[in-house]
Amino acid sequence: MTESDRYVKIVEWSEADGCYVGSAPGLFYGGCHGDDQQQVFAELCQIVDETIALYHADGKPLPPPTAGRDLANSLNA
Repeated sequence: MTESDRYVKIVEWSEADGCYVGSAPGLFYGGCHGDDQQQVFAELCQIVDETIALYHADGKPLPPPTAGRDLANSLNA
């Protein structure tokens, strides 16, 4: 397991944007977007890794992990 595995990564279709949008709630604001779902996920994983590296380089503690909280099931209404 890597540090990036501790953070939830979400890729979802955005009707408003007309493309897939990737985000990592709790780790950073914003994210990435594109027309190919798998490509967006790959880019999102890279951004998460780079963000973690920046936290380490700046000597800052990482935000609390978001994975393992069963977020997917908590979204069911």
